[in-house]
Amino acid sequence: MQASAPAFDLARIRADFPLLARSVHGKPLVYFDNANTSQKPHQVIEAVDRHYREHNANVARAVHQLGEEATSAYEGARDALARFINAPSRNEVVLTSGTTQSINLVAYSYALPRLKPGDAILTTVMEHHANIVPWQLVAARSGATVKAAPINERGELIVEKFIELLTPEVKLACMAHVSNVLGTVNPVREIAKECRKRGIPLLVDGSQAVPHRPVDVQALGCDFYAVTGHKMLAPTGTGLLWAKKEHLDAMPPFFGGGEMIREVKFSGTTFAEAPHKFEAGTPNIAGFAGVAAAIDYYQSIGFDAILAHERELLDYASARLREIPGLRIFGEAVDKEPVISFLLDGAQATDLATLLDLEGVAVRSGHHCAHPLMQFYGVPATLRASLAFYNTHEEVDAFVAALLKVRKLLM
Repeated sequence: MQASAPAFDLARIRADFPLLARSVHGKPLVYFDNANTSQKPHQVIEAVDRHYREHNANVARAVHQLGEEATSAYEGARDALARFINAPSRNEVVLTSGTTQSINLVAYSYALPRLKPGDAILTTVMEHHANIVPWQLVAARSGATVKAAPINERGELIVEKFIELLTPEVKLACMAHVSNVLGTVNPVREIAKECRKRGIPLLVDGSQAVPHRPVDVQALGCDFYAVTGHKMLAPTGTGLLWAKKEHLDAMPPFFGGGEMIREVKFSGTTFAEAPHKFEAGTPNIAGFAGVAAAIDYYQSIGFDAILAHERELLDYASARLREIPGLRIFGEAVDKEPVISFLLDGAQATDLATLLDLEGVAVRSGHHCAHPLMQFYGVPATLRASLAFYNTHEEVDAFVAALLKVRKLLM
């Protein structure tokens, strides 16, 4: 049970993030690229630094003091992550380099051995490439196909269409909890319920959800949940795959190497139990020390406060952007996280982003690893402003002022 957090003090919070204090091209930085990667508080930075200064050793390989300390930190991160997403057991949490590795693990270890010609994998039009390409690769090897459920113009999943597509040949369903382009929050619990009725496992890409809202995998009812650490204040090269125990027990290892075995002989190898059978080689130990610190940081603030601030910030930013003539926002879902994708009439997304950078504003331009979604809207790219709990109304005003300035240059 999460302890009550102190009052939301935005100035105090911002002081915890060293990079937010810097300037870019002589202008105060406005960092609105949080869906790409979040900034890191000094508590996370110091946790990584402290590991290398005081505890650096490999995990699970040594009985000396440093080895025990490193192992304790690494396994402590597993415990923290299990609590963070309310996993039933720490042994259902596989530590990975991020969502991409987590999804590929499921694709090759769970899906590929079960797929045959005529089978299908169901996903959605709004997915990140990491939740499309692995399924295409295993489908090509097995003779299966990949189907995509449609969305409406507001960027919302058409739930009844997704359910209609849950036909008997579908062996796995996959969806983003939150769209990285639109901010749309998908009705995972409802979809999971429909999948269970049909005996179809559901994988959820949680990369864009965990930085903004509490996640309870037991309440969601999915079978697999993937998380990326660097989007939730933690270092790059960290993440997790949560999967139900029965799936992990039945899945063969994906990578082979040290520390995922019980015994190796040339006559055959016996593997460790899950989750360790999926964690071959030396992991990002210092990175996971940072993960534990990031989780502590979220809990020190509390998601109630984070949700309230981000929703207010999203409403304010959306209203300010709608005042700009010729600006089109993509994704107007009723339930969405603080992500705004948009275009200005007559301006290329990359040109806008480049000019905004000269004004100190960091936003993302491009297809956002979501080509099918760009094709749905009939555009090659968008500009994306993605906000976090450490952003301010004043930054939104600076962003809009910069956008109006560069608009004049391009019109």
